Amino acid sequence: MKLTLLLDLDDTLLKNSMDTFLPGYLQAWSEFMSSKIDPKILINAFLVGTRSISENPNFDCTLREGFDEVFYPMVGMTPEEFQPYEDRFYNEIFPKLKSLTQPAPGGEKFVESAFEHGYDVAIATNPYFPRTAIEQRLEWAGLPVEKYPFALVPSIETFHYGKPHTAFFAELLAHLGWPDGLIVMVGDEPNSDIFPADQFGLPTFWVSKPTVVRPENLRMPHHSGDLVECLVWLEQLDTIDFVPDFNSSAALLATLNSTPATLHSLCQTLSSEQWTYHPEPDEWCPAEIICHLRDVDNEVNIPRFRKILLEDNPFLTGMDTDRWNKERHYHFQDGPQALLDFITARKDLLTLLEALDSQSWQRIARHSIFGRTDLAELVSFIVGHDRMHIRQILDDLKKVPTTTCVS
Repeated sequence: MKLTLLLDLDDTLLKNSMDTFLPGYLQAWSEFMSSKIDPKILINAFLVGTRSISENPNFDCTLREGFDEVFYPMVGMTPEEFQPYEDRFYNEIFPKLKSLTQPAPGGEKFVESAFEHGYDVAIATNPYFPRTAIEQRLEWAGLPVEKYPFALVPSIETFHYGKPHTAFFAELLAHLGWPDGLIVMVGDEPNSDIFPADQFGLPTFWVSKPTVVRPENLRMPHHSGDLVECLVWLEQLDTIDFVPDFNSSAALLATLNSTPATLHSLCQTLSSEQWTYHPEPDEWCPAEIICHLRDVDNEVNIPRFRKILLEDNPFLTGMDTDRWNKERHYHFQDGPQALLDFITARKDLLTLLEALDSQSWQRIARHSIFGRTDLAELVSFIVGHDRMHIRQILDDLKKVPTTTCVS
């Protein structure tokens, strides 16, 4: 059975109460930078910056970029001036915060058993810290990344969404290449781990706490207990009943948000050679994939949905959009500009869809290929199309020769 595990970190694999850790973290920063920045200003900048990216995520802006936009003007330093201090802090000061944590009972054994079972294991911690801070906390949990081949460790540098946004789980799965088979989220927080993962369509396991209210009104298979009970439960999963369900409007919208976010992370450092590299003569390069997504949103998806919303039971003509690749010479178009244009088109599409009520999602139409359909089904086709091309571009990038890679 192919199974992908999404594992929360703090208070799931690492005993680390944020009520204790965050004050210690901010105090360490304020003391370290006291000769350069007023401690009150620094702490406030951290809090305001984090709140900003938590409340206002954007798929064309990584969490780090959004945080920096708020943080640096508040502290009166440029990123170039602050970076040496940040490097020193995470190398010299942050490791001392280990004393505020301890490995979760059974956490290391749980992860080892998961790998022994052949599960793919990804860390699903909130990506509001730099990669080094997350890797250090994994080491404090007895789970160093050098020893355990985690499929993914999200961080503030590469992600655009954090928990409890459902788009966080879509972005996580997109970076994993939208894995087939069973996918289970394991975490301790009902409101940030369990409920949003459930609303996205994932089975969940709650690492329960006696003082925390049990999650309720879940639509997907769910169980709770300690990590030992979690392993037993995973071994008993039914491969049919526990398949993820990404067809709710919340899940569909989350996936539509995750596609430009993931492409933004994957492509923002590509060289010109990588943009136009063909793994095989008949396989599309990244520039062609993104030009295709851009034009399909602009010329098919957005006009089609506007038609459905304006007309009763309209007739929709199927379109062969694959031929546009050669006809429009996508290979020779500017890849970075195509990505920006796709992001703009996807924003327009989501502005249209996110304003809809539940009845509008059921508006019907007649399609020349699919027959009778409705808006929700057509959105699910876009989501499937997105997933296919995310997998395609990830596969492309794995095949790029090292001579064309950028460090």
